[in-house]
Amino acid sequence: MKATKNKPGKNSLFNRIFNRVSAVITKAAGSPAAIICAVVLVAGWAIGGTIFGFTDTWQLVINTTTTIITFLMVFVIQQSQNKDTMAIQLKLNELIACNDKASNRLVDIEDLTDKEIETIKKFYQKLSDLSESEDDIHSSHSIDEAEDIHQKKAGRMKTQLKK
Repeated sequence: MKATKNKPGKNSLFNRIFNRVSAVITKAAGSPAAIICAVVLVAGWAIGGTIFGFTDTWQLVINTTTTIITFLMVFVIQQSQNKDTMAIQLKLNELIACNDKASNRLVDIEDLTDKEIETIKKFYQKLSDLSESEDDIHSSHSIDEAEDIHQKKAGRMKTQLKK
C-alpha cells in the first residue's frame, strides 16, 4: 500500500481557520471586556425596554439573541476544550514515556474502560495511603532527591550532546 502525504485540502484549510477563529473567540469570550460588554448590552436592553415598553417583540429580541449566541458558543468552546485536552494528554503521555519509572500502562489511559481505570485508580489510592502513613514529608521527597534527579538528567543531556 502506497503511503500518501497529507496534502492541505479544503477540509484542512477549514480546520485551520476554524481552530484559529475558535481560539480567538474563546479567549475573547473569557475576558473581562466580554463580561463588561454583556452587562452593558443587557443594561441597554433593560433601559430601552423601560423607555419603549417591554413588548413581546422586545423580549423576543433578547431571548433570540442570547439563545443564538449560546448555541454557537457551545460548539466553539467545546472545540477549544477538545484541542486543549488533547494537548494536555499528549504532554502527559510524553512525560510518562520518557520516565523510566513511570508505567507505560498510563499512556492513553483515557481510552480504557471505566472498570480498567477504576482498577488502576485503586493502585494509586493504595500508594497515596502508604505515603500518608509516613510521618516525615522528606521520606518521599527531599531536596537531596531533587538534586540527584537533576544531576542524572544533566549527565544524560551532556552524553547525548556529545554524540
